[in-house]
Amino acid sequence: MRGRRRGRAAAGVRQLPALAVLAVLLGGCGIRSTEVPTDFGAAPSRVPCSLSEPDVSTQASRGVPVQVFLLCGSSLVTVDRSVRVPDGTADVKRRVMVAQGLLDQLAETPSPGERDAGYTTDVRGGMSVTGPGPGDPEDTLRLSTAPAELTSYALAQIVCTFSDSAAAEGDGSVILGGPAGKAPRRYACTGEVRSRPGTTEPPSSGVTG
Repeated sequence: MRGRRRGRAAAGVRQLPALAVLAVLLGGCGIRSTEVPTDFGAAPSRVPCSLSEPDVSTQASRGVPVQVFLLCGSSLVTVDRSVRVPDGTADVKRRVMVAQGLLDQLAETPSPGERDAGYTTDVRGGMSVTGPGPGDPEDTLRLSTAPAELTSYALAQIVCTFSDSAAAEGDGSVILGGPAGKAPRRYACTGEVRSRPGTTEPPSSGVTG
């Protein structure tokens, strides 16, 4: 009986060095034992108002690269778009074509990626834009819907998009009017308008022909 116990004890002593070597090897490989599964949670979601870099070459093949202002959260954020303008178009007509293209882009439903990032638009489809009427300043753009009838969000999107494009003079403002019969006004896109389009309407002033 004592012989069996001594034999088992000796076998246990012989196993200790082997176990020690195994523990060192596992530690060197960076493997840790754990008694419960590790839950790292869900994968991180897309950052709000953040889009991946656009394919500029693809956009260029579709037309002239432009930027439009969409709504994201409580502010206006630019996204890349393109509009088609035939080569050789006269400047006056070109301005109107660019403005119409921008208006159409603003009215489009944001792409799935843009919607996932929180982008929306308040500009409704079916709106058109024409050039100046009789007595208007030459850079006037007249909308089929009077600016006063637009929501503050839609007006801010249009004013900031137009004023930052080839449709305007590049001074941060744009002259807008509605259907013929009412004098146009000059609207400015300010930092306050871009950050709070729902509560801050674009400031405007009267213009003369």
